[in-house]
Amino acid sequence: MLRLIGGVIIGILVWGIGVTVLNLGLRHGWSAYGAVEKAMLFTVPMMAARLSVSGISSLVSGFVAAAIGRSGQAALIAGVLLLLLFVPVHYMIWSKFPLWYHLTFFISLPLLSVIGGRFSSASA
Repeated sequence: MLRLIGGVIIGILVWGIGVTVLNLGLRHGWSAYGAVEKAMLFTVPMMAARLSVSGISSLVSGFVAAAIGRSGQAALIAGVLLLLLFVPVHYMIWSKFPLWYHLTFFISLPLLSVIGGRFSSASA
């Protein structure tokens, strides 16, 4: 049980670190993105890039959660907890993004976490 809990916690932390590092890369590597980030006036390619950052982080997070928790269940729990954590955040920014963006983000958190967890030998 402790491994499962630890896997979930570390998985969520890995997601946060991954999103932060990859978003810094977007901000500093794509000047147009950096210029509009604070105002959240993203173009469709910028929104796709943001979703890709989250998606990559979700895959890695799920892999790590499953490896540490020795169960694909840890990846699923981490993804669902991330989803629950971001519902209030997306509620606050709902008008800044189209519906497809929010739905893609919400669906991808648990789904890609589980897929990432399946790459771990622990869930095989």
